[in-house]
Amino acid sequence: MSWLSRLKTARGSAQPLSPQAERTLRAWHALPEAALDRPHFESRYVVVNTEATGLDLERDRLLAVGAVGVDGGLLHSPDAFYAPLEPAPAEALAGLLGLTGKNPLVVFNASFNRTLLERAFQTQLAFTPSFVWLDLYFLLPSLFPEKLARPARLGDWMAAFGIETFQRHHALGDAWAIAQLFLAVQARALSFAVGTPAALADHQHAFRRKLKV
Repeated sequence: MSWLSRLKTARGSAQPLSPQAERTLRAWHALPEAALDRPHFESRYVVVNTEATGLDLERDRLLAVGAVGVDGGLLHSPDAFYAPLEPAPAEALAGLLGLTGKNPLVVFNASFNRTLLERAFQTQLAFTPSFVWLDLYFLLPSLFPEKLARPARLGDWMAAFGIETFQRHHALGDAWAIAQLFLAVQARALSFAVGTPAALADHQHAFRRKLKV
């Protein structure tokens, strides 16, 4: 059974996807996997972030998604996406995939954001897209121990770098701040000989093993 057949079966009598959303999903499935061995400044990453009703993964639900592209080491404000899930959650998630492609995803606190997103993808689109997930919660202290040697809150890292954004606790507003932090991560990673998406993922995993988390 194709992914589209599974999606239509899973959604049953729910409001059908718009033709635009179906085209977006077809295009996403047809994309090649991201090349993870290219230098940072030849790669496109996408920062993703969420808004939720709270921080309890057992009870709270996803409200909105936001994303910002980091392409060639640069931020481009048009390369961004924001959508509330209501009233059309499948449309919002399809739109998010249209922005991310299959590029590596950058998040702050993957244990929360990734869980919320993967749960929503499975519920609304009947599949869980596979991505390389890079978590600044671990990458920042691993690369900038002189600022904060242990994992800390996003607000603490923003203060440490003097970063501001247009709206805190907003999916796109915080994504913009996280994207600025990721630019610093890319630059510092080169001094650690961590020069590709794959190397960043390996560096992250090594730091987590060191922390035993």
